[in-house]
Amino acid sequence: MTNIVGHVAALNRFPVKSMAGEKLAVAEIDWQGIEGDRQYAFLRKANGTRFPWLTAREVPAMVLHHASFTDPGAPKTSPVLVETPDGAAVSLHDPLLHAHLETAAGEPIGLVQVARGIYDSMPISIVTTASHASVETVHGCALDPRRFRANILVESELPVNEWQGLRLAFGNEADGAVVQMADPIPRCVLITLDPDTAAKDVRVLRTVAQQFGNAYGVYATPARPGLIRAGDPVRVVD
Repeated sequence: MTNIVGHVAALNRFPVKSMAGEKLAVAEIDWQGIEGDRQYAFLRKANGTRFPWLTAREVPAMVLHHASFTDPGAPKTSPVLVETPDGAAVSLHDPLLHAHLETAAGEPIGLVQVARGIYDSMPISIVTTASHASVETVHGCALDPRRFRANILVESELPVNEWQGLRLAFGNEADGAVVQMADPIPRCVLITLDPDTAAKDVRVLRTVAQQFGNAYGVYATPARPGLIRAGDPVRVVD
């Protein structure tokens, strides 16, 4: 038997790691995750660690740069446009954009493209409206969900942690994707950044760390490629 546990309230894709992303009406799930998600990343050329990426940890204003594919249906080949905080729309490869980020970083940077996605851990992040509301209640005020950069927001009365280890199916059996729910997502300083101003509020991370074990949302991996559409029913399946 299948069990409807909610509906897809929002789908988000982030073409460039640490930049603001784009809302989707339909997300294509392949074995690597959402097509086009975190396909590009800036890196710190002198950083020889396993995490060389330039992120909003180093340059908070990255969250104010909005990246989107000019051809949303073909992310592997589509150019990427970046809307800068001053309202200009430039190519992701624009030398002036790179120079601006390099100056803000204070070190040489580069840009890489990896079709499978440049993830911190697993490829898909999921949260429920109930889980988000719990954080807001404990924190004492509304929090913009964009702070948390989740791929899939599910309208549900259930906390997302209840689905750990389970499989979720989206939409219909003909072309809907299935994901395997995995571990809670540990959070870092990025959630302290206001998505509209990049102003830092350390209290957000303190709330999540002290009251929720430093976890917000749950990671998932593809179990069956397919489509996820805004409004799709979400089911727990065997």
